[in-house]
Amino acid sequence: MKKSIVVLVSIFTFGMVTPTHAFWNGHQEVDKSEQQKHDQLQNQAYSSYQETKLDKESFINSVMAEAEKQSFEKFGSKISPVIEDEFRQVILPNIQKAIEMTVAEYPEEKLESFAVSESPSGGLGEKIFHIYDTNSNEDIIRFHVRRDHPPMDGYYFNFHYHVQYDNYQKHYTLGTIYWDKNTPPKWMSV
Repeated sequence: MKKSIVVLVSIFTFGMVTPTHAFWNGHQEVDKSEQQKHDQLQNQAYSSYQETKLDKESFINSVMAEAEKQSFEKFGSKISPVIEDEFRQVILPNIQKAIEMTVAEYPEEKLESFAVSESPSGGLGEKIFHIYDTNSNEDIIRFHVRRDHPPMDGYYFNFHYHVQYDNYQKHYTLGTIYWDKNTPPKWMSV
């Protein structure tokens, strides 16, 4: 019974509150100085937890790090060297602006339930990464790249995103990068 209560308390408080030794020893008297030390440590742990609470700026920074990582994973070793500089200069800042605009629409508490999808699509798929709500499992914003080949022209990579508000129908352009006249390799090609 005691162990069940300890486990429940730990689960509900995310491990921030732990039972004192008195609980384990059948509620025996605990030295007051020991109890004060324990309470002080608990308060320090709680305040450091509050300080590390997710704010919009740190959320954007972590998403941008993941966006860059997954983008280059998607490009693979054949496409990355060719478009890397232009991607960093043109596309990444626009991805950040799109994320900032989207995040501005949500309270900071909601950001704790947001996550970045795990892996980009390979082959001919467009997906780079999605930001989704872990509670509803619905995408908030989707970042994609499409191959365009206008007639009598070379190949382009069209970077764009879709948002939940218009049911992901409209393409919001982030930028375009020229590839070459030759067909680009498939995504994630090594």
